[in-house]
Amino acid sequence: MKLDTLAVHAGQRPDPHNGAVTVPVSLTSTFQLAGIGKLTGDFEYARSDNPSRHALEDSIAALEGAAHALSFASGQAASTSILSLLVPDDEVVTTPNVYGGSYRLFHNVYNKYNIVTVHAEQSSPESIQSALTDKTAMVWIESPSNPLLTLIDIAEVAERVAKHRNRKGVKPLLVVDNTFPSPALQNPLALGADIVAHSCTKYIGGHSDVIGGAVAVNDETLWQSLKFYQNAGGAVQGPMDCYLLQRGIRTLPLRMRKHEENAYRVAEFLRGHKHVEQVIFPGFEDFPNHHLVKKQMRGLPGMLAFKIRGGVKEVEQFFAKLKLFIMAESLGGVESLLCHPASTSHAALPESERNKIGITDNLIRVSVGIEDAEDLIDDLRNAL
Repeated sequence: MKLDTLAVHAGQRPDPHNGAVTVPVSLTSTFQLAGIGKLTGDFEYARSDNPSRHALEDSIAALEGAAHALSFASGQAASTSILSLLVPDDEVVTTPNVYGGSYRLFHNVYNKYNIVTVHAEQSSPESIQSALTDKTAMVWIESPSNPLLTLIDIAEVAERVAKHRNRKGVKPLLVVDNTFPSPALQNPLALGADIVAHSCTKYIGGHSDVIGGAVAVNDETLWQSLKFYQNAGGAVQGPMDCYLLQRGIRTLPLRMRKHEENAYRVAEFLRGHKHVEQVIFPGFEDFPNHHLVKKQMRGLPGMLAFKIRGGVKEVEQFFAKLKLFIMAESLGGVESLLCHPASTSHAALPESERNKIGITDNLIRVSVGIEDAEDLIDDLRNAL
């Protein structure tokens, strides 16, 4: 089935018992047993599995072209499950401008278990390959990245990583955070990734009303290990949250097309404004690695960033004058949001590191919603 059909039907079949078209919300913590060691149906205890979560995982797996998907209480919980695959003395190789929440996990949580994170010099396949050592157990990338929208050739990274063998004699696992594109626009497993991670809070949910995360894999052994951690760790998605995410999935392809259309309009306006120093948008033909948009994606999310002329004072004045755009963390909702990465999503990075990679005090990240583009542009024009 094509993407638009999968979004509506995968994991969302009518209930076989009563014909309900919408997947029921299974608000139960446990399930009746038929006897000692005998299940009545397919479920035993809701932390281990739940019909609502099972349906959501089927939906996400189908959209990612994966054999398996697992749902978690947040994107960070999903990332933690992936990092649980590592053992002391392992190394993770990642890009310079990785998402701040991932940076915090790498450097402030897992480092105390003697799991070291190495940042490649550049977001390029060559730089990542150069950073691989005999301790490298995992490579973690984003494309486009948060918040600088850096593009990296996933298939080429996968090819280079596949040729490497660490001290255990195995190739490192390639993890791709696919939150920005969503499975509607990019499928990293088909490009050679081993694991795909999502913050479902963003485009998959799409309405800024639910927190969630997901992991998608093809390898059976990987799935079993992650499934064990999901049950043992217990950071699972509640049934009502699963329902909200599945409701969002049904309109995901439609929303992404509108997000992209509006993002192009807003980016073009900002690029020509006298108070804007720089616009960062992969849709521009002169954007670094722009060719990857067509090579590995089916379109662009509604994400861009720009640098206002000035500093924190000018950014605060700009935010204060907005009427339609909302200053808030997060992204991917139907409403347009602006955030200041240096003080929010990437506050965990030392200031010297932020400035080095381009997350300066005058950088503003934009999540363009599905409103009328002219209204959005008018709001930006007035504030600027």
